[in-house]
Amino acid sequence: MKKSSLEQLALFGGPPSFAEEISVGQVNLPPWSEFEDMFTDIFERGYYTNHGPRVAELEAAVERQLGVQHAICVTNGTIALMIAARALRLDGEVIVPAFTFPGTVQALTWAGLEPVFADVDPDTHGLTAATVAPRIGPRTCAVLGVHLWGRPCDPVGLQTLCDLHGIQLFYDAAHAFGCTHAGKPIGGLGRIEAFSFHATKIVSGAEGGCLTTNDDEIAARARTIRNFHQSGTFADVGLRINGKMSEAQAAMALLSLRHFEMHRDHNRRIFTRYRERSPAWCGVRLYDYPDGEAHNYQYAVLELDDEARLTRDELLELLRAENIQARRYFHPGVNRLYPYVEQHGDVTLPCTETLCRRTLQIPLGPTITYDVAERICDLIDLASAESDAIARHLRKRPDGIPTA
Repeated sequence: MKKSSLEQLALFGGPPSFAEEISVGQVNLPPWSEFEDMFTDIFERGYYTNHGPRVAELEAAVERQLGVQHAICVTNGTIALMIAARALRLDGEVIVPAFTFPGTVQALTWAGLEPVFADVDPDTHGLTAATVAPRIGPRTCAVLGVHLWGRPCDPVGLQTLCDLHGIQLFYDAAHAFGCTHAGKPIGGLGRIEAFSFHATKIVSGAEGGCLTTNDDEIAARARTIRNFHQSGTFADVGLRINGKMSEAQAAMALLSLRHFEMHRDHNRRIFTRYRERSPAWCGVRLYDYPDGEAHNYQYAVLELDDEARLTRDELLELLRAENIQARRYFHPGVNRLYPYVEQHGDVTLPCTETLCRRTLQIPLGPTITYDVAERICDLIDLASAESDAIARHLRKRPDGIPTA
């Protein structure tokens, strides 16, 4: 039922719009019959890990889909970044955004590197050559860009800058499977790219990750590093780790890849409806994607400015009261999280700080039907129309707006 008055809102005593929670993330489960067939095959073969046939099949499929020479499947996206850093033989400082998932930066720390935070562009939410250049110093060895929301992270500008300074460029592409830059699939940018096959990604192995590169030597190092056993030696790397993908992960990812176009097309239909409805939301910008490129439409992100009259946290509380599990993504910036706040607490990143106050992810994925999307839009319509009354109601409470 469409809510059209304040009294109907859950914050004002009405029942929630949804009886059960509406998840914010992708959960792309395969049909049970396909899952059963795939896992029966694994059990009958009795081959569960150590670079099995399903892993090899997945690597070949990713290479074809992304148009790269090498795909190296690993345990998860964070391990992928750790292995990438080691495969590049980095030593020193790596410039990275603070407006990203903490695992992006933590992977550098685990790899023995020192992150240096740079601000992001207010329109793309990613690093650019202009934001990175002032942060380059004598110990800078690389830049780690993030294709945030699946949008390419200034590949031309960053590559030109890195070449000028003789430093390496690699990418966290966790959001970007199936997206393109200059008409080509993301996967071959920089020296190496890292993808995530986490359960909430459009290609899901329940867990998992993948590295892609067109450099034979880097690929050989990555394949060696991911295997703690000497039998899998393709290059002289020194330190190794157990970063292998299991056959179960590969099977799930293969099934997800089989249905990639279906999930992408569904995401696009829901995203398009959000786009059509968003002009009515005063002070609320729906983050959009550049024309002429392919996208996976995995994320629907709102940014609230001062004209919205409701803060991001107030809109978040309203939606959560209706059982819509929207989330602040990302909040806070990684530079404000332990242990980095102790080392980088004085770093000034004005755009990052602004985005951390203003951005909100709303639901997308196979469980979000057109009707559910309409009802979410209706609630944001009402919040926008009645923003002053809602703000007064929330701000008069002694506890204020929760920060969790």
